[in-house]
Amino acid sequence: MTIPAMSDFDLAGKRVLIREDLNVPIADGRVTSDARLRAALPTLQRALAAGARVIVMSHLGRPKEGEFDAELSLAPVAAALGALLGRPVPLIADWRAGVAVAPGELVLLENVRFNTGEKKDADTLAQAYAGLCDLFVMDAFGTAHRAEASTTGVARFAPAACAGPLLAEELDALGRALAHPERPLLAVVGGSKVSTKLEVLESLVGKVDQLIVGGGIANTFLAAAGKPVGKSLCEPDLLDVARGLMARCDIPLPEDVVTAKAFDEHAVAEIKAADQVADDDLILDIGPRAAQEFVRRI
Repeated sequence: MTIPAMSDFDLAGKRVLIREDLNVPIADGRVTSDARLRAALPTLQRALAAGARVIVMSHLGRPKEGEFDAELSLAPVAAALGALLGRPVPLIADWRAGVAVAPGELVLLENVRFNTGEKKDADTLAQAYAGLCDLFVMDAFGTAHRAEASTTGVARFAPAACAGPLLAEELDALGRALAHPERPLLAVVGGSKVSTKLEVLESLVGKVDQLIVGGGIANTFLAAAGKPVGKSLCEPDLLDVARGLMARCDIPLPEDVVTAKAFDEHAVAEIKAADQVADDDLILDIGPRAAQEFVRRI
């Protein structure tokens, strides 16, 4: 399937709504890692140089939908993005009546997860997003697996939709890797929940020789293998699904993990064997033996 690209469109004077993944870590009101902002820069700069009226949207964290949370506002992101672009980036919280942006200028909408209906891909919200633009550009590969109003919903109603350069590059690399891979083929999938990556995982186990899972996803697989996970993030209702995936593909699990009693920068970290996790432990990372084994496999 051929996906239209942003380069296929004349952007001059057009209202271009770009979905980026600007979900960056923030501490004390400041962005602590701008890697995702820098990754989005070429797309934004290309649109600005073409004379587009650029409207950017993104999520940040997991606020309670429908409620404003100052700690998860995109205000620090707007400031950091402005510094990288060398221009002010206005943050727009009240956008439903329309957004005033001149050709060659850029604004950032407030956290999309403050909007009721975002995660359920509500048509009313998707239509409101679509009403802001002449062209919708999906450029957030990191959220492309989620069917939400700001990712897939808006594309259904926008006058035109396409993939941004960042997304197109990722899709091209993924397509080449899966269409004609060198063997053995290994995939690494991270994230907090199996449920949000289930379709991706089920697709990959039929294509790869080995699959390494990380983040909170690994906890569910550890639990499915009978390992204790304490009070770590885990999805008990998906243990059978995880077992089924492990039966179909070589999914190595970490033999040691880094634990702490709390998810806090001041908490004392302890390396434990994966079968020695206590009931009050949180699994926060893989241990050194697991890291060494994963490096060997990769």
